[in-house]
Amino acid sequence: QVQLVESGGGLVQSGGSLRLSCTTSRSISNIYAMGWYRQAPGKQRELVARILSGGITNYADSVKGRFTISRDSVKKTVYLQMNSLKPDDTAVYYCNWRGLDADDYWGQGTQVTVSS
Repeated sequence: QVQLVESGGGLVQSGGSLRLSCTTSRSISNIYAMGWYRQAPGKQRELVARILSGGITNYADSVKGRFTISRDSVKKTVYLQMNSLKPDDTAVYYCNWRGLDADDYWGQGTQVTVSS
C-alpha cells in the first residue's frame, strides 16, 4: 500500500497561482511515474502532468507553459506549480503513484477553484 496526501488547493482568482504538494509513504524513485490528474464536475478524470522515473515530464496541452511538475525524492514529495490559472482549471486534483508493475495509488484529492 502507498498513502498519498495532497495539500495546497484552494480558491484563487483568474490569473493567480497555486502550488499543490503530494507526499507519499513510499519512495518515488525507481517507480514508473508520479502524476497529477484532475476531474471537473461532469467530466472524466484527465492527466494534467506526470514525471517519469528518469525525469521526463509530460503535460496536457491545456496546461503547457502554465503548470510545472517537480519532485523531491528525499522528501518523497511531488509538486505541481500552477500559474496563470483559469476558471477552466477548476477541478479536484488527484495525485497518482504508479509502480513499475502498473500498480496505481491515488490521493484523496484537493479542490482547486478559480474564480473569474
